[in-house]
Order: sequence, then C-alpha cells, then structure tokens
Amino acid sequence: MIRDEIINPRSIVVVGGSNDMSKPGGTALRNIINGGYRGEILVLNPREKSVMGLKSYPDAESLPQVECAIFAVPSVYVLQNAEPLALKKNTKGFIVYSAGFSETGAEGKALEERLTGIVTSVNGTLIGPNCTGLLFPGFAAAFAGPTPELVPDGADFVSASGAVAVFTLERALPMGIRFASVIAVGNSAQCGVEDIVQHWDESFIDSSSHVKLLYIEQIKKPDLLIKHCRSLREKGCRIAAIKAGSTEAGSRAAMSHTGALASPDIAVDSLFRKCGITRCFGREEFIYTAGVLMHRKAPGKKFAVITHAGGPGVMAVDALSHNGINVPQIEGPASERLKQELYNGSSVANPIDFIGTGTAEQLGKILDFIDNDVPEIDSSMVIFGTPGLFDVKHVYNLIDEKMKSLHKQVFPVLPSTMLASEAIEHFIKLGRVYFPDEVLLAKSLAAVSNTKTPFPGVADLNADMKKRDTVKIKKIIEAAPDGFLKPESIRKLLYSAGIPHARALSVSTPDEIKFAAAALGFPLAMKVSGPVHKSDAGGVKLNISSADEALEVYSSLMKINGAAGVVMQQMIRGTELFIGGKHEPGYGHIILCGLGGIFVETLKDISAGIVPVGMDEALDMIRRLRGYELIKGARGKARVSEEKFAEIIIQVSSLLEEAPEIKEIDLNPFIGTGELIQSVDCRIFIDKNKV
Repeated sequence: MIRDEIINPRSIVVVGGSNDMSKPGGTALRNIINGGYRGEILVLNPREKSVMGLKSYPDAESLPQVECAIFAVPSVYVLQNAEPLALKKNTKGFIVYSAGFSETGAEGKALEERLTGIVTSVNGTLIGPNCTGLLFPGFAAAFAGPTPELVPDGADFVSASGAVAVFTLERALPMGIRFASVIAVGNSAQCGVEDIVQHWDESFIDSSSHVKLLYIEQIKKPDLLIKHCRSLREKGCRIAAIKAGSTEAGSRAAMSHTGALASPDIAVDSLFRKCGITRCFGREEFIYTAGVLMHRKAPGKKFAVITHAGGPGVMAVDALSHNGINVPQIEGPASERLKQELYNGSSVANPIDFIGTGTAEQLGKILDFIDNDVPEIDSSMVIFGTPGLFDVKHVYNLIDEKMKSLHKQVFPVLPSTMLASEAIEHFIKLGRVYFPDEVLLAKSLAAVSNTKTPFPGVADLNADMKKRDTVKIKKIIEAAPDGFLKPESIRKLLYSAGIPHARALSVSTPDEIKFAAAALGFPLAMKVSGPVHKSDAGGVKLNISSADEALEVYSSLMKINGAAGVVMQQMIRGTELFIGGKHEPGYGHIILCGLGGIFVETLKDISAGIVPVGMDEALDMIRRLRGYELIKGARGKARVSEEKFAEIIIQVSSLLEEAPEIKEIDLNPFIGTGELIQSVDCRIFIDKNKV
C-alpha cells in the first residue's frame, strides 16, 4: 500500500541532509525546498547545527514526530535511524536513496530484509533502497536528474532504475513531454512497479493522468500487474513499458518443444498483451511512444504524410507502411482543387509534398482538406523543418492552432532541432509535444495502434467448462513422482482435464499385442515409452496394418535403449497442431499454440498467452499464427475448427491452473479435421518444487 505519508507528507526529515550540493542529502534538500514543499522540514545530521537555514538534529531520538523520512546516508546508518523513527516517532513513509543493500550480495540482502521488516511492522511504505527518489506535486523528493514542473495531464512514470528515470526525463522534457509524477523504486524491497500501478488504479479519478509509463526490471507480482493495468485501461488509460532483462543467457537442454520455445521474452510479450501494454525495447522508442500517448488516440490506421521536404516524406511513408499503418493514395476532384492552391511541383497523392517554398497558409489549407474532404484518412503526420532562411515560428503557431480546431489528429515532426531551436522551444511552451524523427515516430505510432484492449476476464468464460474433473486431476498429480509422467497417467490426466486424446493402450509383452490391436483396430501407430525424444530414437512407427506387423514393430521398439514398453494408438489423419505449456519463473504458466510439424520445429510459428486464457484470447492466439490460413483450409487442406482449437487451449490452460506442479506439457501433435481434434502424443514433466 502506498501511504499518503509518501505522496503528501505533512512533515519530513532528511537523514543526512547537507549543505554540500555534491552530496545526495544536499541536492535532495534543495530540491524539496525549491519544489514548493509546504510541510515541516527537519534535518538529521550530527555534524551540523544548521543545514540550509534549518535546525539539524543529532539523532533520531531527539527528533519530534515526523511522517516521512528520507535517507541519504550510507547503508550502515539507515537501520539505526529507521528503527526509532518507525517505532517511536510514528514515521510511516520511508524513502531510502542509500545503496549497499541487496544489490551488493547476501550481507546487503539481510540488511534490506531487516529494513523492510521494520517498515512493514508499523504498516509503513518503503520506496527503495538504492533509488533516486520521487517527484509528486509539491514534493520533489529526488536527489538526481531534472525536477520538472509537474502537471495533472502529464504522464505518470515509475522506474525500477533511477538512472533510467533520469535519462528518460532528460530526453523527454525537451520534446515537450510532461509528467504528473515520477517514482524510482530502486531495489523494490517492499514496493515495486506493480504496487505503484495498483496505487495509480485505486486512487484514479477523472482528473488523474491517463498516460502511464513503466520501466520494469523484475516482475514479482504478475497477477497484480495484470489486474490493475486492465482496470486502468478500462478507465481510459494507455500504458507503455520497457521490460529489461527479458532474454535467457546461455542455453539449456530442452525437455520438449515447449521448453525450447517458451522463452522469458515470449513471457513478457504475453504478459504485456494481457495487460494492454504497448511494449518498448529502448529509451528512445519509449520516449517517442510516450509522446504518441500524450496525443489524442488515433481512431484508425490510415495516415496522411504532409511535408515540404520530399525525402523525409518518403521515409515516413515507408516506415508507416512497413509497420502496418496504411498510407492510402489521395485522389479525386477535391485533391485536384487543392493542387491548384499549391505551387507547381507539389504533389497531393500522399505523401502530400508542398515543396520547400510552401507557405504556412498552404499547410493550413492542406490540413483543412484532410479534415473535411478525405474520409479515408484518420490522422496526419506533418513534417516541417527549415534550411535556416527564415523564422518558422509562425508555421508552428499554425500547427498548434490546427491541432486545437481539427477533428483529426496531427502528429508534428519538427526535425530542425538546431536551426529552428527557438521556434521549437516556443512550440513546446504552447503545451505541445513534437518529434524530431519521422521514422521513429512511425514505429511508435504502429506499436500504439497495434496494442489491443485487454481481453475480458476468463472466470466467467471458464465457469461453463465442465469437462474437467478437478478431484481426479489432483489425485493423479499427487500420486506421481517428479519427472516425466508415464503414458497411462498422461492418458488419465488428459481425460480428467477434458482434453481429447486418440485412443491408445500400453503394452509390455508380446501377448498383449493382438488384444490391443483388436480393441483399437487398424491402421495403428506404435511408439516406444521410456525415451523422452521418441522420434529421435526411431521410436515411432506409423500405418501398421496387421497383427504380425505389430509384433515385428514391438520387437524392434523394445530394443531401443531405455524402452519400458510400447504404446499402441489409433492412426488418425488431418492437420497437425501443437499446444504446449511451461512454467516461467516470475510469470506463472505460459501456454503456446501453433501448427505442428515443420511450423513449430523449424519455423517456430507459435503464439503465446499467460494462463489463465479465455476464449477471446485463445482465438487471438490462433489468428496471430503465420500459418493461420492453413487452419482455415487453404491450399486444399480440410478446415480445422478454430473455435474447437481455442476450446482445447482453454482446457489446457485450466489444467495448468489446477495442477501448477506441471512444469512443462507438450501436446504435439494434435491432429485436426473439422470439429474433430485429438492429441496423439503428449509429454508432461512434473516438478513439485516449483509450486
């Protein structure tokens, strides 16, 4: 819980407050004073009698009651002051700049745990340690970076890294991007990014910022992030985030296709998709995306590019088109009339190039034309720089006025950051955000446009899925040792979970072959049980058409190293499909789907979601596959019911909820024709230590 004593304290103490501006305690105190803080300011510094005109106390015991403590001292001095503040001075807010905690190793981690315990014992809130602080209106409790004027319609920004927060502000502010609050959570000993998102959601009112920016290094509470991001999206907010550390260094022996394919990066994609977050991969992309979010939401993906410089216009069109944004050709009588208003050599086809000698008046006519006469255009990108021959302030004034009056959105690209720096500064003072580069803007426009509204919750969707037997599922899992489930247990588990599986029987002696064959019918498939990778060991034989052939195959399969028996199964034909699931630390279970065979093995054509998955999300996973047209029945193949496929994805998702002990499940392949989809091979790995 983010207490009010952190956001709006009536009294604060700066532990380590200093007259020396080269120290965090000096800079922080100066920022608090200059930032307009109206409450009582205390200083704890045993070496000073007075700091910046304020009385300095020698120790925590001598302080009066104080709501919030800011620590700018070495880590060894934090606990000796935090404990009396928490237990004797009724302090509930703790902002710890100090490094030397869990980021340094076991000793520092133990120190951090003691600090967290002290704060939690009094129901307090801890920001940090190892952070640069926070910026709220009237409370600039940060020691590093710029301290901008905060505005209600700016962006709320939370960062796991103080350096990223500082560098982001330094780059974003000159582009006109404004902020409502900035919080650097550092080590996130008690409060992480997820907790700040929860606070944003639970304290949201109509006048709150509708743009949320997140820099994340660790995800400790994915369910919390999903819940509150979805809620903020429902309230009209838009969210962009970077997740650092999303690749898996090194390699491991994959136990299944799922294990090989389900990487931490796929988990991030899946989580952000579930949250409705626009994912960014670097600071520049993050800042451009923030700038896009500060504009009104573009209603569609059809753009006009308006420029007086041909080259940037062409690059903008290429970048928009390559990233899924449509740049439709403009033609017809209205466009011909517009062309008559422009100088010779101008083009109105899109991009609209009104050449280097074009005027502000002509730009105004073009923007009015787009707004009134071109229904196939949703928004415009305007690129206007200068060769330095004249002041372009009047052009930027016109862009500002048109942005106020037009119905359609305008995104201004002002590339002359040196020659037109004064005009750009004037544009920013008008309250506008601008973009220096048209290609980076195009990529961010596409990323925002392609971010979908989060799918509906899955509780109601799964409530009517009555095919699973939760009691039997739990009994099977409880009885199973860690490691790969045996084929018979797999079949029982899939049956209990309502996951369709082709009929199969396990045999362990030649005498059982004829009975199994008679029960199943020909043709048959026979697979060795025991080895994990059956195909690699030559342990799969297909299209067996007689009992004698089955006996021969059984004999050859049992000679394979590690063979424990043979599974005999009905042969079924159709389109090969794939569903898998894997537990990813920090995220829970990821579920994958795709086409089987070469599509998953070589092309790695998969879609992923975070469990639990509902019908809308499952259908979206299927429709994002590059091979989706094959599921629909392209190139002479029989159609596979995507609704039935989605239903099975939900059943697998439900199984993973019921049995979190499943570390990996690999259903590969399913065979599908029309409404009939059945698994013909499955591997399940149990790890009860992961629960």
